Amino acid sequence: MFSIEHEFDSTTVTLVDEGETPLQEDVTLNAFAECVTIEQLDPRTDQVQKITLSYTQVRDLGAALDLPEGVYRLVQDRD
Repeated sequence: MFSIEHEFDSTTVTLVDEGETPLQEDVTLNAFAECVTIEQLDPRTDQVQKITLSYTQVRDLGAALDLPEGVYRLVQDRD
């Protein structure tokens, strides 16, 4: 399950882990104009861990989900 909320300066997507145990903590993605942050509570430390990705890294991550093992570089078409 997931939710999408549009805020003044970002879009927030929250991913809720539904299914068989053990379940993971919710993951929150905040899409800003210049970057995307990913946050998740670490239950061992009771602190939220945050990762910040550029939009280039987000693009590469999306492409990587559909590719086999290897090293890649995405290039733009030059039409």
